[in-house]
Amino acid sequence: MRRTRGVNKAPAWRWDGPVSVIRLPLVVDEQAAARLGSLFFAMFCLKRTVQREARSRTEAFWAGKRRREADAAAWRREVGLTRPDLARAAYAHLDASGWLRHHATKALALHQADEVWTGVERHLFPDASGKRAGRPRTGSWWEYTRIPGRARSHTTARKWETFRLHGSLQGHLDAWRHPALPAQIATPAQAARLNPETSVLAQPRRMPAPLPPVGRGGRSSWWEHDGALTLVFTGGPDSKRDEIVLPVRLPQGAGRWRWLRHFLDRPHLWHKIDLVRRPHPAAPGGWVYEAHLMVLDSGYTSPATLERRRQAAAVGRIGGVDLNVGNLSVASLPATLYPADGPVLADQIVLTDLERTAVERERRTTRRRARALERSRRANNKARYELSRRQRRRQQRRQAAGLPERHVALPKGPRLADAAGRPLTSHRKDRITGGYRMLRTRIRVRQAGRTQAKHDRAKRVAERITAAHGVRLTVEDGPVSSWFRLWGRACAVFTPGMLKEALAVECSAAGGRLGRASTFTTALSQHCLCGQKTSKSLADRVHRCPSCGLAADRDLVSAALGAFVTWTDPSDPKTASVDFSSSRHALGVFGPGLQGALTESTATRPHPARTGGGGRRGGSRPQGAASARPIPERQRRRPRTGTLHGSHRTDATGHRTVSATLKQALG
Repeated sequence: MRRTRGVNKAPAWRWDGPVSVIRLPLVVDEQAAARLGSLFFAMFCLKRTVQREARSRTEAFWAGKRRREADAAAWRREVGLTRPDLARAAYAHLDASGWLRHHATKALALHQADEVWTGVERHLFPDASGKRAGRPRTGSWWEYTRIPGRARSHTTARKWETFRLHGSLQGHLDAWRHPALPAQIATPAQAARLNPETSVLAQPRRMPAPLPPVGRGGRSSWWEHDGALTLVFTGGPDSKRDEIVLPVRLPQGAGRWRWLRHFLDRPHLWHKIDLVRRPHPAAPGGWVYEAHLMVLDSGYTSPATLERRRQAAAVGRIGGVDLNVGNLSVASLPATLYPADGPVLADQIVLTDLERTAVERERRTTRRRARALERSRRANNKARYELSRRQRRRQQRRQAAGLPERHVALPKGPRLADAAGRPLTSHRKDRITGGYRMLRTRIRVRQAGRTQAKHDRAKRVAERITAAHGVRLTVEDGPVSSWFRLWGRACAVFTPGMLKEALAVECSAAGGRLGRASTFTTALSQHCLCGQKTSKSLADRVHRCPSCGLAADRDLVSAALGAFVTWTDPSDPKTASVDFSSSRHALGVFGPGLQGALTESTATRPHPARTGGGGRRGGSRPQGAASARPIPERQRRRPRTGTLHGSHRTDATGHRTVSATLKQALG
């Protein structure tokens, strides 16, 4: 009789608190890069096999209509479409393939199967809105960038079944402390109090892998290692090579040591490690590797950020946000609706001329590199492309003149396809060169950098908005994704979706809320502050009310109306409505100042940049100067595209003002 382990009588360990992730760069030499490449390839093959199993079982589940309608759960168990069944399939493939056991372990196979099951579960079971994900598909090699690790045991000491992190922050400081660091700086807490420009560590470019200390009985054991931080993986059960030992590289300046102490100075909160790779043209093998350490605690927040959010929560203002394809308009009033408590503030954030130039330059670079990739692919796969019309005519002329046929190095016609337009040969079977791979990696790295820059920029803009207008804001719950079908290029530049999410996160972190109002129940852009409905098309960028005589920018009026939105259920945008009695009261109390704030801010004049000597570029007026001349109608139109840096404000007296926070952020 087969012996099995009994039921665990101890209560299962659970964690319901917050979690956060820190990225630790790993130092990988050529030998370690080869082993990691083999590990990623083995895990990719295992995941692809499990994905194919899940796909076929999903097809069988949907094919059995009668069985599914009778008892869907029993039918899923019969076709093997459950989490334990996918785990057993991964185990079976790992045991059946001898070479996989040299690299992967059963713990890695289990969590790879769990990752596949997550996609299958989203397809089988709809979410709260009734939507399902698509059927599971087989991923490609270039999309496979993460090997999920298994969580360490929090009840048994020294139990990590996959990737392990050994060492301590104190040991890392002792091993790689900077020679110029004062001798009295001996602990991470003391290093965190230094000037941010002070160098704490001096890590070489090629950090040697530390040796495991000698434990009891003269045997080497990583569990006694208390030196520099190091990632260790034992390899597969049939592996005859040593463990994979990868040193960790930490930031060397003192400005990051508070952040490091929050995550790395409490080893009892370490939970699990995922091994992640990113393409990089200068790295060995074309990839850089990172260890994503999950910590059982919330993320680090600096004291300056906490103070800024505390001040934003104490602003005491209510406002609205009007988000468009090419600009962002914000208008706010004091929460008490009394002019003595503060003026009406209005901001518009648009694309500056310098940013337009940078965007066009980036587009030209992208097109040039895309053409270089296409030329390289065509030159190395000539038989799979047709000649262009011009190239065919040239060959016909040479043939008619009796000249020898000229060799065509680069066919410029379409790809060979069947009658339905499908390529005869898949692109993944094309022959590509090392230069092609290098250029493609550079493009991916550049795109990843641009995406990260957009996220950081959206976060900075959200911080500036909440610092000036408070954390009680309202935005229309519009379909941002549908804008890409009409204005894809402008949306890619301005990133309205990123802006909305960053603003929601910042408001929530400061103790406020970004309310979402349905456009069907509020129609902010089609109403006036007095309550009169003023229908406008998208081409009408100026709001003119025949009832109260308010003439202002359409986007700023819509943003001002957002300050007076109320909800029956704050979590449901469809229950939103506009309190026009409060808006009429504000229109009467603030008087001409309200109209002046919503009118003057339509002149989208970007702030001039500061030069090195403290001067300003060009001959534009200084910030804060009053606008005495009338604003032409053409300047009141909304720009077609925009990013996030041009901003200006008008107070209730009709004069332009810029807060100290915006002055410091915008230069």
